[in-house]
Amino acid sequence: MNNHGLVGRLRSLMTPGGNPSRLTGRGLERLRAQLRECAAGQGGEVSARARAARLAETYLGLDDAGRQQFLKLIALEFGPDPAKVAAAHAAYQAAVGSDGQWRAEAALRTAMRSSRIRIMTQFNAIPQGVKFLVDLRADLLRYLENDRELAVLDRELESRLSAWFDVGFLELQRLTWNSPAALLEKLIEYEAVHEIQSWTDLKNRLDADRRLYAFFHPRMPAEPLIFVEVALTDHLAGNVQELLDEQAPVFDNRKADTAIFYSISNTQVGLRGVSFGSFLLKRVIDDLKRDFPKLDKFATLSPIPALAGWVRRNPQVLVEAGIGLSLDELTSGAWAGERDQLRQLREPLTRLAARYLANAKRGGQADGPPYDPVSRFHLGNGARVERLNFLADTSAKGFAQSFGMMVNYCYDPDELESNLEAFAGAGRIAMSPALRRLARTVAPA
Repeated sequence: MNNHGLVGRLRSLMTPGGNPSRLTGRGLERLRAQLRECAAGQGGEVSARARAARLAETYLGLDDAGRQQFLKLIALEFGPDPAKVAAAHAAYQAAVGSDGQWRAEAALRTAMRSSRIRIMTQFNAIPQGVKFLVDLRADLLRYLENDRELAVLDRELESRLSAWFDVGFLELQRLTWNSPAALLEKLIEYEAVHEIQSWTDLKNRLDADRRLYAFFHPRMPAEPLIFVEVALTDHLAGNVQELLDEQAPVFDNRKADTAIFYSISNTQVGLRGVSFGSFLLKRVIDDLKRDFPKLDKFATLSPIPALAGWVRRNPQVLVEAGIGLSLDELTSGAWAGERDQLRQLREPLTRLAARYLANAKRGGQADGPPYDPVSRFHLGNGARVERLNFLADTSAKGFAQSFGMMVNYCYDPDELESNLEAFAGAGRIAMSPALRRLARTVAPA
């Protein structure tokens, strides 16, 4: 098959659950033979490309169950040979301290090398091969939830993808309204924080007082890996509906002293565990400072996506915060239309959110990481929890996940390293004094 034909095939079939074809006895043996050919790695570049193309065609022609069989076969039958590992280990132990120690060590490393990655690496030889592997891992992660025997393959593939997607290989691009239409469509598809409602909405997010940056990999030039949306303002934004208002006048970016990161979206499920979000923000801050020298404040307007889930697991916190409504009532948002309820709930909900961000830990362990995934991300990048915002997101999603609350994380370039070291070393959460005091406040009886 020529390269053009395979590209079309990959593009048309790279979705979970391809054609309704499963691996039967004879088909399973043919697949084993194909995998052994790839593992052997015989021949030159042309042979490797042809083998990888045939194997990709096989995978794409399978339904979901067949793809799981395919991956399980690689996981279980193409690991290191235990006998060779044992022999090489014994030889290494015997050689320790002798002139042959380093040769024995090299032989042990060779014996430990898995054929799984040799198979996977060959997909690099085909057009769209890197994207093929990223999407294949997305399949793998779904199957892994109920099939732990696939974990060994996932660990090896994640390690290889981490090397391939090292930040040194990534390219930062600013996207504008003049970017290719196909790329702009991807932004609409991948936006995970605040859904882009229309082309008009997207155009507003790309206006003169906005910036949108994305990381790209040279082997996936049409696929943003992660992107961040930025608003240029003269204040710490506290309401996302106001920030996204298409009718609001365009702010004069020459007067901007604050950059608000209001949406950060990872786009490739298959790159879960491959971290480059922190590098994106640092690169964006440098780019913004170059273009707008007056900028001296960098902050987010972030959701608190797991707050309602934490309350569901710990219902007593509503009483402790002095909140008289049930969880269902809070998440409905109906109370936001009642003036008395607004007045009564502002302080208790803010207190609840402050306590959550300061104290809620994953797994319930006092020394564990923060419960909230967005908090883990920003604190892990050296940010400070700066301010909580009441009724900052009045969308149905905003009420459902955090009762309309949002938070500003502040990225102070002078504090990033010390905050990061304190968080990584001792789990210390950088937080403004006002919020820290509020987190300790007991609700009035």
